[in-house]
Amino acid sequence: MKISRTSAICVTVALGAMVAALPALSQDTPESLLPPGFNDPVEPAPSPTPAPAATPQGGETLVRPAGPPDDLTGNAALGNDSLGVAVAEELTPEELERYELPAFARRSLNRVGFAAAGRGGLPANAFGGDNGRFLEVLMRRLDAPIASRWLSIALRRALVSEVDTPAGVNGADFAAERAWLLIRMGEANAARGVVQSVDVADYTPKMFQIAQQAALATGDPAGMCPLVDGAMRVSAERGWRVAEAMCAALAGRPEEAGRLIDAARRQGAARGIDLVLAEKIVGAGAQGRRAVTVEWDNVDRLDAWRWGLAAATGEVVPARLIDTVGPQVRLWQALAPALPAADRLASAELAAVRGVYSGAAYRDLFALVSEAQDVAGSDATVIEGLTDAYAAQSIEGRLTALRNLWQGSTPIQRHARLVLTSDAAARIPAAEAYVGDADALIASMLTAGKDLRALRWRGLVPARSDGWAMLALADPAGRIAVDGGDLSAYGGAESRKAQLLFAGLAGLGRLPENQVADIAQALAVPINTDNSWTDAIRTAASRGEPGTVLLLAAVGMQTSDWRGVSPVALFNIVAALDAVGLNGEARMIAAEAIARA
Repeated sequence: MKISRTSAICVTVALGAMVAALPALSQDTPESLLPPGFNDPVEPAPSPTPAPAATPQGGETLVRPAGPPDDLTGNAALGNDSLGVAVAEELTPEELERYELPAFARRSLNRVGFAAAGRGGLPANAFGGDNGRFLEVLMRRLDAPIASRWLSIALRRALVSEVDTPAGVNGADFAAERAWLLIRMGEANAARGVVQSVDVADYTPKMFQIAQQAALATGDPAGMCPLVDGAMRVSAERGWRVAEAMCAALAGRPEEAGRLIDAARRQGAARGIDLVLAEKIVGAGAQGRRAVTVEWDNVDRLDAWRWGLAAATGEVVPARLIDTVGPQVRLWQALAPALPAADRLASAELAAVRGVYSGAAYRDLFALVSEAQDVAGSDATVIEGLTDAYAAQSIEGRLTALRNLWQGSTPIQRHARLVLTSDAAARIPAAEAYVGDADALIASMLTAGKDLRALRWRGLVPARSDGWAMLALADPAGRIAVDGGDLSAYGGAESRKAQLLFAGLAGLGRLPENQVADIAQALAVPINTDNSWTDAIRTAASRGEPGTVLLLAAVGMQTSDWRGVSPVALFNIVAALDAVGLNGEARMIAAEAIARA
């Protein structure tokens, strides 16, 4: 049953009602993840020796020389005299920005993102042309994580796409909201890409704030360096003063960095562990001479500042502190390249389930760990099992290794192992002798979108098994016929798996039209339910807005557990995605529901 198109509806009223109905899941302004006091303004203290003024020029720093100005022009030469470049001693920020980035090289705020259509991104009009404020409110209030791995992957794609800025919002602010949601989803690298798709000259106060969070989430304090001067003009946050010192060190100016970090200490811009970590960054800069030892014993909480600076220097944060914060920090940890691979493994398990890691990335991390000489315990067992799953001489040996890997102790671990083994599962030939493992093999292959490989089992898997149900949903051609009798027999009437299978098939339009209402009633799935959310997602689908549909779909899956996703929500999500051309995502989400129910 395809999605019905909503007509004669006042879109503004419907969407506004939906916003009003959403729970206040977060603040109206980005929650600062910095330590207490970092948001407080601080008065600059006089420095014993004034530092020379510096302004960023491209990737370098141009420093005005000390001494009197030129007698005739009042200008001081900057850089290579052969270029004939001279800049007035007193430049307004606007004049400086024009000097640094010519108008022809500036990017428009009318279209922001780094994944263009045809290169992994959605179409430019994916979010429609209006209701920009509505979209920003949805992003701000969305409570990550999202139940579906495949929906998380699709939402990431929407948020990084090069899309038109909707009416009523600033392009930089709209990009900042997208990046802030990505940060909360654990997609630190994607968030950094979004903030970097806006020219610094166009940054708003909101964008400066989110850009700092993205730099910290990726463990890359150097990412703040091009922003420091502009941020300090619009923000009194103490974090930027400390960042100024770290950036001076990273730019190879240790004496200036020392003066700035000492001034930050005197002014109280940072203290305790926050100052120690900043000093470690300063000491790690070119010619840095400050030896710093980080002690975590008296630290009772973790925040983005502490995480970001620790990750930048390869400082492993104690697990007891990681356990005190949201799951997004574990996902940042999984992506942090400066940390030892073995210290990222536990977090990588969650990253695989949330869609932050692909199966290939997860396997690559285990390959890095296997190169160490002292691998032991459960990590060694997984590495051995993964090796056998690919390289055992017999198919039965490979299947035995796969079965052992799939025996996870928690739902998260079990699904992570399905992600981990997707390629190995695809190498098992479809044959009657191995049909007992078909359900798990199919589920594993579909975590990587290998629908055609999984369909080799069509005709072999028993009817009304989980493998049969997943293939009925995943087949792009819809060749597996399912009727009401099949659904009733699959787990029994009102079985949750039967309800989810019905919701997926109905959303994809794969059930006989004349049976849908009766099956819905028999399985107690009221797919015709109307509320502000169903009105909004149906309206977005009828208008052909895949980005808005994905965002609203995520609103309907604001839970870390599939048990919190209703069949009615799944029906509307699958139908809306199918209607806007995201059939592949719709099929994979529906099949995932069976695998994880």
